[in-house]
Amino acid sequence: MNISIVDIIILTLFIVGIVWWALRNGKSSDSTSYFLAGRNMSWPVVGLSLFAASVSSSTLMGHSGEGFITGVAVFNYNWISVLVMVFFALFFLPFYIKSGIFTMPEFLEKRFDKRSRYYFSFITIFGNVFLDAAATLYTGALIIKLIFPEADLFWIILIMAVVAGSYTIIGGLSSAINADMIQATILIIGSGILYFFALHEIGGWEELYSRFGDGVWLKLTRPIDDPTVPWLGMWIGIPILGFYFWANNQVMVQRVLSARSIDHGRKGVLFVGFLYLFTLFIFILPGLIGRGINLFGVENLPNEIVDGGTLKSTFGINTDQVYPRLIVKLLPVGLIGLILAAMISALTSTLSATLSSVSTLFTMDFYSRFDKNADSKKLVKVGRITSLVVLVIAILWAPFIQRFDSLVSYYQEVVSYLAPPIVGTFFLGLFWKRSNAKGALWGLISGILVAAGIMVSKYIFGVTIPYHFLLIAPVVMVFSIGVNVCVSLLSGQPDPEKVAQNTWTIKIWKEETEELKGVVWYKNFRVLAILLVIACFTMYFLFV
Repeated sequence: MNISIVDIIILTLFIVGIVWWALRNGKSSDSTSYFLAGRNMSWPVVGLSLFAASVSSSTLMGHSGEGFITGVAVFNYNWISVLVMVFFALFFLPFYIKSGIFTMPEFLEKRFDKRSRYYFSFITIFGNVFLDAAATLYTGALIIKLIFPEADLFWIILIMAVVAGSYTIIGGLSSAINADMIQATILIIGSGILYFFALHEIGGWEELYSRFGDGVWLKLTRPIDDPTVPWLGMWIGIPILGFYFWANNQVMVQRVLSARSIDHGRKGVLFVGFLYLFTLFIFILPGLIGRGINLFGVENLPNEIVDGGTLKSTFGINTDQVYPRLIVKLLPVGLIGLILAAMISALTSTLSATLSSVSTLFTMDFYSRFDKNADSKKLVKVGRITSLVVLVIAILWAPFIQRFDSLVSYYQEVVSYLAPPIVGTFFLGLFWKRSNAKGALWGLISGILVAAGIMVSKYIFGVTIPYHFLLIAPVVMVFSIGVNVCVSLLSGQPDPEKVAQNTWTIKIWKEETEELKGVVWYKNFRVLAILLVIACFTMYFLFV
């Protein structure tokens, strides 16, 4: 894949410009500025930052690859998650912002006790370091290596880490968010340009539909035994994963906590929801079009769905190359540099978000408890050191991921086992007043034990589990909730003050209804939420 000097110059200028812009807008005078950007971000900034942080380089590679293999089925994760965003914005988000928390585990302490907080914080930090940060570096390096095959993998990882870490460690969340604004814009525009070039190459929408409209390629609803997204898993499994990612994940929620008000936080979440509806066109359909234009030059490619492993072993097709090949095959000089900038944006914004997340979790959940006299400046210093340590660990660990392919290949599956107990605990905490600290702790522990049992059985002892992981996730959550309920009922009443401050009631809904009277419709978050839900189901029924 030959890249012109013009494209390399564009890419280099973009990277330098992003670092300069992020450092110029960084705020680190105190802990609130460093960890939560001063809690002063407007809704467009919150929305763009959420979009940039949620779209990693592996997302670009994975979505286009899945589009090539299975068609539009992977979009189910996105449009269902948009419905989850609406639910999160309406019910959970106000409690997060009003409570003044820095971290998601901190909310568990406010509702239950410090044991739940430490448990959740520890497993989040571990996952962020060894899965999120390292996997982001590794998969991003793989993409760049496809374009620059002569480059050494470790040096690519190191350069990417230095780019993302340079502004995140120094400027904190405000630097990351300001970089995200530019990166999200480039990502959307660049991927949109690639979609239109791909659509033109295949001959327009009519030609695309004539080639793939008769089979399952353009259908979101799949059979119960579909390996990608079985229809039942779409409705009962994806909402759990989506809620964990958007409402419990420190990487995402930290950006929401930076909003200047509840209203701006809500509108930021709804904004990213609208943006996510376009991921079908800018990330997934280009991959399917790549199949239609014979991107790899392979004759007699099967018309039915064949998994990625078979495509690689039988036809020599590596679906991880779909997105980079589309770029080089379809785009002219200059635009290639722009799309490569979009890919780098996806990588650095996700890594930056992860670094900021771990820094905040360790500093606010652990160090501030150890050194209770630490002032804001000392907390910022500890946060910077933490980010640097995490970055070094991720750099050293990333190359080893290729030896343990399951860490990347089965990341989503692993999360589907670990997320349900956490989601169940948050739901009971907000909507059931009787749930107490003991119930929450044992619900979390029992859920993690079940998840560990499933993973050990499958990956160590080779036990075949005949059900899709999207069908297992709700079972794990129901079990965890059951333990929480039983232990809570068999033990003492929860702290009434904690319950009153951190539990949703119908009174809150009525008070918000009064506040919204007279608010023009396009500023009313409930009207915007309804419009987003309508848009979601419209998208679904167009591809049902």
